[in-house]
Amino acid sequence: MDLIEYFKNLLEKDPDNPMAHYSLAQQFYKKGNYQEALSHLQRYLELQEDEGAGYRLLASIYINLGLPEKAKEALEKGIQQALKYNHPSMAEEFRNWLSEL
Repeated sequence: MDLIEYFKNLLEKDPDNPMAHYSLAQQFYKKGNYQEALSHLQRYLELQEDEGAGYRLLASIYINLGLPEKAKEALEKGIQQALKYNHPSMAEEFRNWLSEL
């Protein structure tokens, strides 16, 4: 069983499992299926407050979908969350990335 099937099976048992949605988003992203990745990541963000890393993935997805303005919004939210959860280096990473877009 591959990882996508594994996490889908977890969601069959618990459709609101935030980490299964996040993990599926990562796996779909790695395979270049950005729409599926986006769908699962958005569901993850609805279910759980993220400390910042989810917004890194979200920005990457939007960039790959050709949506730089959405990527900027994701990075701005990621900065807020990173600072809220005391991850200043992550916030700085996102600021640098934002300045390059």
